[in-house]
Amino acid sequence: MKIIQRSNYLNRMINLIDTPDIKVITGIRRSGKSFLLDAFYDYLISNNKGNVIRIKLNLKQYESLLNKENLYKYIDEHYVEGINNYLLIDEIQLCDGFERIINSLHEEQRFDIYLTGSNAFLLSSDLATLFGGRVFEISMFPFSYEEFLQYYNRTDKYDAFDDYVIQGGMSGSYLYKNKEDANKYIEGIYKTTIVKDIVKKYKIENEDLLISIANFLMDNLGSRTSIRNLANCLTSKTYKTNDKTVGSYVDYLCKSFLFYPLKRFDIKGKKYLESDKKYILVDTSFRYATLGTKDADYGHLYENIVAIELLRRGYEVYVGILNDKEVDYVAIKNGVKLYIQVSDDITRNETFKREISPLLSIKDAYSKILIARTKHPESQYEGIRIIDISDWLLNI
Repeated sequence: MKIIQRSNYLNRMINLIDTPDIKVITGIRRSGKSFLLDAFYDYLISNNKGNVIRIKLNLKQYESLLNKENLYKYIDEHYVEGINNYLLIDEIQLCDGFERIINSLHEEQRFDIYLTGSNAFLLSSDLATLFGGRVFEISMFPFSYEEFLQYYNRTDKYDAFDDYVIQGGMSGSYLYKNKEDANKYIEGIYKTTIVKDIVKKYKIENEDLLISIANFLMDNLGSRTSIRNLANCLTSKTYKTNDKTVGSYVDYLCKSFLFYPLKRFDIKGKKYLESDKKYILVDTSFRYATLGTKDADYGHLYENIVAIELLRRGYEVYVGILNDKEVDYVAIKNGVKLYIQVSDDITRNETFKREISPLLSIKDAYSKILIARTKHPESQYEGIRIIDISDWLLNI
C-alpha cells in the first residue's frame, strides 16, 4: 500500500505540540486519521521530543485497556517524570467511560493528549460536552487533488482532473483495480456512516427516510435547500414526515462529516442568513458510487470540489447573496474575504457574462476569482482573476 505523507496535517499537529488543549482528529471515516497519528508518533520519536505513549484500542494487544481502570493504570505506569509526555490514543470510544479518564489526565497536566475515534462518539458537536470545552479539533478531509496526483504520479494536471472528479479523494478506493470494486468500497463507507454513526447513535426509526434525504442532497449538489420544501417533497412521494424530523436528519448527516452546511452571507448587508443553506458533500466519489453518473451537473460538482478545498485550506465558507444575484462562495480567513464563482465551461460569451456578472456587482476591494475548466493560464477581466480549476486546486 502506497503511503502519501500528508504534510499539511502533520505540520498542523507539530505546531500544536505542548499546547494545553486535548487534540482530537475528526473527519469522515477512512480519511486517514489513524495514519496521521502514526506519522505524528514517528515525528515525536525521530525528533526525541520526549516520552511517547501510543495506544491502539482496536488492536488485540490492547484489549485489557478497554477497561477504564486498566487504561488509566497503564498510562500512569508509562509516565516518565522530568520530561515531556505525549499520549496518543486511537479509537478512544472503545474504552467505556473514556471521558472521565481523559478529563482526569488532562487535569493532571502530565500529558499532551491526542485522540482519534469513531465518528459516532467524537462528533464535532459533542466534543465540548465530552471534554468540557478543552478541545482543539483537527479536521481531516479526503485526499486533495494535489495528493491524488502525487499518489498516481500523474503529470498532466488537466487530463487527471476528470478522473479526480469521479474517483474522488477516498484513498482506500485507489487499491481496487476496477471501478466497480472501488465503488463498492466507497458505498460501504457510506452505508457504515449511515448505520453506525447516525442510525445507532440517534436511534433513528426510519432509516429509509434518512437515506432518501442523503440521496436528495447528493442529487442536488450546488443548490440551496429549504428544509420545509424537502419535507414537502418527501411527503408528496412515499414518506410522511415534517420539517422537524427532516431538519434533524440533515443535521445528523452533517455531524457525521458526510455533508457540510454552508450558510448564506448578505454581501451588502454584511450579515449571515440562516435559511436555505447549501449542503456540500465531503467527496464527490460518494455521489458517483451511490447514484451513478445520472444527471451529473459538472458545474455543481466543481462547486463542491472548490468548497471542500476552501474548507481544507482553513477558510470559513458561505454562499454570497447580493440583491437578486448569488455568488457561489464568500470565503473568509483572518478577516480577509475572497469572492469566488465556479463554472464548468465559460467558452460561450453568454455563459461567461452570466458567471462574471455577480462578481462585477461587488464594489468592495476584496479579491474576486472566476474558477472554471479553461485549461489555459490565468487571465484577468476587469480586475477579476480567471483561473483553471486544476491550477487553482494546485495553488498555482
